[in-house]
Amino acid sequence: MPYNSVLSGMDFDLSEEHVAVQEASRDFAQNDLLPGVITRDNEQKFDPALIKKMGELGFLGMMVKPEYGGGGMDTLSYVIAMEEISKVDASASVIMSVNNSLVCWGLQIYGNEDQKQKYLVPLATGSVIGAFCLSEPEAGSDATSQHTTAIDAGDHYLLNGTKNWITNGNSSSICLVIAHTHPEKGHKGINAFIVEKGTEGFVVGKKEDKMGIRASDTHTLMFTDVKVSRENRIGDDGFGFKFAMSTLNGGRIGIAAQALGIASGAFELSLKYAQERKTFGKPISEHQAIQFKLSEMATRIEAARLLVYKAARLKDQGKDYIKAAAMAKLYASDVAMWVTTEAVQIHGGYGYVKEYHVERHMRDAKITQIYEGTSEIQKLVIARELLK
Repeated sequence: MPYNSVLSGMDFDLSEEHVAVQEASRDFAQNDLLPGVITRDNEQKFDPALIKKMGELGFLGMMVKPEYGGGGMDTLSYVIAMEEISKVDASASVIMSVNNSLVCWGLQIYGNEDQKQKYLVPLATGSVIGAFCLSEPEAGSDATSQHTTAIDAGDHYLLNGTKNWITNGNSSSICLVIAHTHPEKGHKGINAFIVEKGTEGFVVGKKEDKMGIRASDTHTLMFTDVKVSRENRIGDDGFGFKFAMSTLNGGRIGIAAQALGIASGAFELSLKYAQERKTFGKPISEHQAIQFKLSEMATRIEAARLLVYKAARLKDQGKDYIKAAAMAKLYASDVAMWVTTEAVQIHGGYGYVKEYHVERHMRDAKITQIYEGTSEIQKLVIARELLK
């Protein structure tokens, strides 16, 4: 299949509905998230009231069908909202990303009707939030090396193992857990299970003290002989690995949008600061060195946005979006890291203090190159798609 880089069939103008989503998410970010964002980062706590409001505003089930309590929106609406919220608070957007891309989407596409009614509806409405449990101490990029097991015990499975770096690990009520049922079958012996918080043997471990997205709670989760009903297995026996990979393919679009938002937020702060800060009797925006930085920042952000929008459009059109999603995440995450570093440089000494926000954007940007598939994994995915 020949390589095609053309953005065929893309409409670059946002519809009225997309503009409305953009304005609503921007208002929420500026009015509700911005006032306490530095405090939440310092204290490593996210206000439950803000999660509740995100649910009320429809940000936690954007792509879920209305009959299951969601907004019934397209992927482009979701990435637009992700960008606006990430401009202000990447901790808020990762809560939103996991619930939308990994938990709700996976259940809507692959869950049965009973699972959707019991779990998807409360997740989509934001009355509870979810977590996606794939990574382990020895199974990060190598997702096939699952040590967590789910032994078939008839009408239930016995779940044992440890999951690491779980976003929403403590605040979630519903977890999607990937585990080996038949280790001898390799990736074909993996299953995905819906596990409720509070089940006997399910323990929330330590909270990670992170460099970035500090207000988002990231925990180790431990399972010791946790009984999981057979009814809570997602799909047929052995479907778990395909479920995880398919879900992550879509999740990469959300993280690409998060990276785009982090970069955009840092750029907007830098543009404003450059027009206000004076050196040698004139705003630093009139110095060519700063103009060059701003020009390249804006160009890279625009290129990243086109990649993210292309991946979202392909997904909405029901077309193959695996390569596009990997490209969007790879490039947007690199842009986020580069732009935020330049933003700190433009701010000079002020950029190194928390009051000016850009140092937090730089800390938040790094994780976008790591989670939901490292940049190196994205390159492998892209190469695999090119060489089909």
